[in-house]
Amino acid sequence: DDLTRLIETANAPIFGIDTLGKVTEWNAKASSLLGYSKDEAMGQNLVQRFITEEFKASVDEVLASALVGKETANFEFPMFTKFGERREILLNATTRRGPNDEVTGVIGVGQDITQIREITKEQERVADDLSRLIESANAPIFGVDLSGMVTEWNLKAAGISGFTKQETMGRNLVQNFIQPDYRKSVSAVLNDALAGKETDNFEFVLKSKHGDAFTVLLNATTRRDGKGNITGVVGVGQDITELNQVMATSKRVADDLTRLIDTANAPIFGIDTFGKVTDGQCPHFWHRHSWQGH
Repeated sequence: DDLTRLIETANAPIFGIDTLGKVTEWNAKASSLLGYSKDEAMGQNLVQRFITEEFKASVDEVLASALVGKETANFEFPMFTKFGERREILLNATTRRGPNDEVTGVIGVGQDITQIREITKEQERVADDLSRLIESANAPIFGVDLSGMVTEWNLKAAGISGFTKQETMGRNLVQNFIQPDYRKSVSAVLNDALAGKETDNFEFVLKSKHGDAFTVLLNATTRRDGKGNITGVVGVGQDITELNQVMATSKRVADDLTRLIDTANAPIFGIDTFGKVTDGQCPHFWHRHSWQGH
């Protein structure tokens, strides 16, 4: 009686079958989950009546194994409700025995994991979207694990460095791909991120497979798992090699112009919009030939 009440009131779908596969137990949770009352289920062949066609063979095999004493834990299969809705069930199939230890049937204790599976699928979809975003981003992106080994290396990183994803995965980022002069500082940035201290706009030099040097502006972000545990670092970079070259050229031109103005064999001066000499702002606009004649 106690066992019967426990089965009937359990907050999990529970069913039982005899040695012929006919339903002998069908508790209240099984009724509410699947929409079939106990009266509708009792005496019906469980597999033929309540299991979808593609899973009949595998469920039948699990039940047949339990009928010879081989129990099964965490077997996943779908059941359809009376109204055609699919429910994902995680089942433990336990052999049921009589007073003389003879096998009399099987008791199945299930768990409705439909919502869990939906959440899992959504998480997988988001993860897939993120992976595609990382892979196709127009910026070099890499990831490392807790040991500093490469776990992400997108197409842009491969294009800049010349190293394919297959060549970098599992290798130490700093030791293999960072210029020696920057290894200590890059290691410090990665270690900070592994301790939860993220870094923005860190500049370092990445060496290519062919020996070329690329200047990268990096944001190092801590990577965490679903429980908040730190699992590594994701670095999103920007190749500023060309920008630095343009800035260096601009500075050289400006310096050349300054020297040209200062050494020109003619008086040169500059004024602002009020007609005042811009000596304080641009001292070389009032160069030595402008005052040597006085």
